[in-house]
Amino acid sequence: MTYCVGMRLNAGLVFLSDSRTNAGVDQVGTFRKLSVFEIPGDRMLVMMTAGNLSISQSIRQLVAELIDDAGHTIWTAPSVYDAARILGQAVRQVHERDARTLADFGIEFNVSIIFGGQVKGERCRLFQIYSAGNFIEAHDENTYFQIGEAKYGKPIIDRVVTPATSLDDAAKCALISMDSTLRSNVSVGLPLDLLVYENDQLAVTHFVTIDERNEYFQMIRGTWGDQLKHVFEGLEAPVWNAAPETPGTVLHSSNAGSKPVRVAPPSGLAAPQVPSAPLQTLSQQFHDGQQ
Repeated sequence: MTYCVGMRLNAGLVFLSDSRTNAGVDQVGTFRKLSVFEIPGDRMLVMMTAGNLSISQSIRQLVAELIDDAGHTIWTAPSVYDAARILGQAVRQVHERDARTLADFGIEFNVSIIFGGQVKGERCRLFQIYSAGNFIEAHDENTYFQIGEAKYGKPIIDRVVTPATSLDDAAKCALISMDSTLRSNVSVGLPLDLLVYENDQLAVTHFVTIDERNEYFQMIRGTWGDQLKHVFEGLEAPVWNAAPETPGTVLHSSNAGSKPVRVAPPSGLAAPQVPSAPLQTLSQQFHDGQQ
């Protein structure tokens, strides 16, 4: 399993991936899933992959060499869209070559890709590419993509990131999103690859590989957890069976009609007998036995 997130912002792009792969609890490996296709001054393109590792590596190798019908490669494509189309073609070619053989061994053809960057003369663009080689593009209404184990890191991004978010704040949010995923799923793991790209630089501007010794990420992990606990403790506890006129944050009013769905017991089932005297606790029984 893996977790990758890519963000398209007014100021540029943010890419973050983990490096955990596993085929069971005792077969854990580290393989980097973020790859850069760069010609400084002309283009800077990033690919992040999730899914079957052998498929992902085959696609990465093929797309670096593939020539489309118009004679373009990922190195010469006139736009990021055309580069994404070439990448989709590489996915389909690997599928044609390997999918049937994999299926014979009970292995599904499974790959997801986040791909984006900038080609000279156009703006930054971001795409998500599926196993069929088709893809969608990020827009202002949906400014980010996630692949892999996405559910744990999604809420913080939904609450924080907009197209106007700065690159540094987006990178911080991506790291918090990753930390939430690391805490909840052991199939996602360090080290992380973080790439932050500023508009019109046409080369990698900021990149870091983050391991357990990285001071900033350790600060993020500790501070975010502490602040969440602080906010939680500052929230009022629910008020039950409050009078109708009670002000404040009432969860349940005494005149509320809320009732659970109750399942009727079988007919003829006798009600349990209520003991006439309170039962002794185990400690009382033990004490009496010692006398």
